[in-house]
Amino acid sequence: MSNTKRQWLMAGTALLTASVFATGAFAQSAPAAQDPEDQAAARVDDIVVVGSNIRGARTTAALPVVVVDQEQIDATGAVSGDELMRTIPQMGDVLFDASNNPQTSNAARGDVNSVNLRSLGVGNTLVLLNGRRLVAHPTSQGTSDTGTVPVISYNSNAIPVGGLDRLEVLLDGAAAIYGADAVAGVVNTVLQDDFDGLTISTRYGGAEGTRMSELDINVFAGRDFDRGNISLLVNYTDRTALWASDQDFTSTDDLRLLFDDYPDFAGITALDGRSSHTPWARLSVGSRPVIRSNGTAVTTSSGTFRFQPASFGCGVDVGRGICINSGNHNFNTTHRELRYDTRHETTVRPTVERLNLFLTGHRELTANVEAFFEIGYYSASSEAVQPPVINLNSLWIPASNYWNPFGPVTFAGGAANPNRLPGLTNVPTTGLPVLMSNYRFVDAGFQTVKVENRQLRFLGGVRGEWRGYDWESAMLYSEAEAEDTSPNINRTLLQQQLALSTPNAYNPFSGGCVATTSYGDCSPSSQTAINAIVMDLQRVSRTTLALADLKLTRGDFFELPAGPVGIAFGFEVRHETQEDDRDVNLDGTFTFTDMVTGVTSLSNVSAVSPNPDTYGDRTVGSAYLEFAIPLVSPEMNIPLIHQLDVQLAGRFEHYSDFGSVAKPKIAAAWDIVPGVRVRGSYSEGFRAPNLEQTNATQYARLGSGIDYIRCEADLRAGRIASFAACPHNTSGLSLLVAGNPDLEPEESVNTSYGLVLQPGFIPEYLGEFTFTVDRWTIEQEQIVGLLGVQTALALDYLLRVGGGSNPLVTRAAPDPDDVLLFDGTFLTVAGEATSVSDRFVNLQPQTVGGLDFGINWSLRRTAWGSFFATINASQLTEFTRDPGPIVNELYAAREAGTINAGTTLPDSSDLIRQNGRPEWRVSTTFTWRKGPWRAGVSTQYISDFEQPGLLGTSGEPFLVEDQLVTNLYGDYEFPDETRVRIGVRDLTDEGPSLADGGYRGSVHNPWGRYWYVNVRKTF
Repeated sequence: MSNTKRQWLMAGTALLTASVFATGAFAQSAPAAQDPEDQAAARVDDIVVVGSNIRGARTTAALPVVVVDQEQIDATGAVSGDELMRTIPQMGDVLFDASNNPQTSNAARGDVNSVNLRSLGVGNTLVLLNGRRLVAHPTSQGTSDTGTVPVISYNSNAIPVGGLDRLEVLLDGAAAIYGADAVAGVVNTVLQDDFDGLTISTRYGGAEGTRMSELDINVFAGRDFDRGNISLLVNYTDRTALWASDQDFTSTDDLRLLFDDYPDFAGITALDGRSSHTPWARLSVGSRPVIRSNGTAVTTSSGTFRFQPASFGCGVDVGRGICINSGNHNFNTTHRELRYDTRHETTVRPTVERLNLFLTGHRELTANVEAFFEIGYYSASSEAVQPPVINLNSLWIPASNYWNPFGPVTFAGGAANPNRLPGLTNVPTTGLPVLMSNYRFVDAGFQTVKVENRQLRFLGGVRGEWRGYDWESAMLYSEAEAEDTSPNINRTLLQQQLALSTPNAYNPFSGGCVATTSYGDCSPSSQTAINAIVMDLQRVSRTTLALADLKLTRGDFFELPAGPVGIAFGFEVRHETQEDDRDVNLDGTFTFTDMVTGVTSLSNVSAVSPNPDTYGDRTVGSAYLEFAIPLVSPEMNIPLIHQLDVQLAGRFEHYSDFGSVAKPKIAAAWDIVPGVRVRGSYSEGFRAPNLEQTNATQYARLGSGIDYIRCEADLRAGRIASFAACPHNTSGLSLLVAGNPDLEPEESVNTSYGLVLQPGFIPEYLGEFTFTVDRWTIEQEQIVGLLGVQTALALDYLLRVGGGSNPLVTRAAPDPDDVLLFDGTFLTVAGEATSVSDRFVNLQPQTVGGLDFGINWSLRRTAWGSFFATINASQLTEFTRDPGPIVNELYAAREAGTINAGTTLPDSSDLIRQNGRPEWRVSTTFTWRKGPWRAGVSTQYISDFEQPGLLGTSGEPFLVEDQLVTNLYGDYEFPDETRVRIGVRDLTDEGPSLADGGYRGSVHNPWGRYWYVNVRKTF
């Protein structure tokens, strides 16, 4: 069946079901009023807690589950799903975020944030909506954690926070219960339903000192009828952009002034993140005798030359305060101030307009059978302003270009060339073509990136009771689509425009602005030239999920002396697809053929490497079985074993593309005495490679790394004192990546054990307390990864020192400058590295472990009101990865002195407190209510962590300071059921801690104090 037919079938089924419900919606009676706390208590028995499919099973006490209810959600002040997820201490760094890799269409841009329990990496956490799978966000990207391994995630922003009833987080492996992706745990989002009436909530807020503001509207509408309910949730959010210029830590790429108070980092050039892709182009005519203009050398023997402001030195004056000089720019030293500041007039967070609609209903068909449905729709439009496009792929400027300083004496039409330098030697009268590499098309303007995200969800099912079994069956169809559009430069059209011999030829020779050398273009090409070369680059990605299941559960399958044994079993079939449709100028449909050299490139886009379209699909059939077994009950009066319950579970899954897997789980809860429980679990998990990892053909990504063999040449020649001063960073290198259909699933083993205390000796007037502590460990094997650019270059260094080379590293033919670089070093001359070939493989294992702490306290219905408090803390105690045999070989060579001691190698022996892995995360909430009054306070603490990529003069990494954010709100409900709330997030205006790049966006939000007001009215 086609995707379109399936979509319409599911839509028709759901809408037909909705119409059945509506027929009885007008014959009803108003329910009796009920106290909110009594309502909450009444709902508890109906909850099936995530982690077990057995309703009301005592074995859920064996599971470490964090439940965040509406009051706790309110206390955080969160609007988006990402803001809510960041308040959960067990969540790791957010790797899909506007602050991570935002300037390329190869990233997941727009209104998307990822979910990453335990920092295991994107794709290791399963996200459910009302107990069933969500469709994954369709756009993949390589994250800072995986390099360029494409991963996909569930989009946390597709969750309507204002409509959540609760958020359940299972902090335990659950592949045996839910299947793939549940390696780190499960997040189950449970929406409010069964509305009877109409409630409208409006919230407006903004961050101090910025132009970012948010309008959030929620509508809850529904009707009870004699045999069911139909409810509608509408959530609308409109957020303005956060601009880089709004705050000092995002206003510029050059952060050296911000680090002046850190003596070890004061003035170090690594803090200057301005780009070497500038309007001051990197140019060459190729190796040839030195070209002179009236006796002044304007090229080197390798043919390189540059334009620069006269204040940087002048070879030949070309007017407007700009000169042409021989040689390339040295952006690390002499020409650092010509680097381009990408923060200038750009956004940190895009504008977002988000809409969530969710229609639910249920109706009794008979005394024992009920039908239910869900229809969900999410859409988001975002718009970001990014820096002007760069020239990533080298391109020849024809000799005929009107602005070419080495152009012909006369043009083809007979007109004299006014821009050919006077008195040229070693340049023919017909002129010379010029090779352009590093360049930024500043005159073409900023990139306005528009992303449209959409998700649809249709679910229809029936449930009931049959011979003592609760059963449920449903069909689900869901799809997600993302359309990313941004301006770019068409290389074919660019070269055609460069070939013109008129003033409308594109002009890359004029540089930027003399007064503001780090941004702007004060002598732009004509608008005609710009219009001729700019194109819209599009990436359209799509995922679908079709699922059918049958679940049966019974709490009294048979009796044991300690009580009834519960059972749950079921079957599920799901079909998943992932499609990534790249622009026709990237996927090989329209290629680029250089009119000067005849060389063909697969990418016809200036700033993006070639990328083929990708499509993959798989069908998964699964069956599961779960038992809840009471071994000891209180009535048995066994000393020191007040109660003992065991959960046994297993799941079998067959994948159409790589075979079958079966995984077990066992969990136990042992109450030593009333109020003292020991719990533990063991489970095995798996994660199937995503469809892009197995189906992708070779594509290219921009890579970077230090070319150590050229550093060795500089060191031997005495040009540098140590590898720390090496200038050979391969910023324009291509990483050629290929998918691997032979990938095996990633395997994992999860263990946890802990203690739960509910002390009965505390007087009742002090409230109810629960204390929990759990120790957990996750061991993963067969992790999908790549060797990586830096490791490949380090291996090439080792092999070249021994007279060989790494065949995966491709280099350009040596030019005269390369020969000079290696002269007298006793090393074989090596040209510049141009590409590294790599392939997805199953790599070495990683082990992650830690401790979770929890405290819950409630004191209800006192003379001063009701009080509730929670503390949830997570400590990361272990995070290691085996580097693998190649890296181990490099370590041995460095230890033996075969390669230089300054050769940087990946150190995965202890990853705690590195980058996005702080040791401690702690969240607290305290809420109070009395009559019409409510108030709440919450805090989020993140401990400090190091950034190994930012080293001070002592060689020590920068320490990103810890952060404590406090949120506060208070509200009042008027007699007409109008509630007004005033709140503030980050009360003390802490803002993000200073880090490389200004802040660490995967850990901290890039704003400080945020005020909001909320008005809620029930009709």
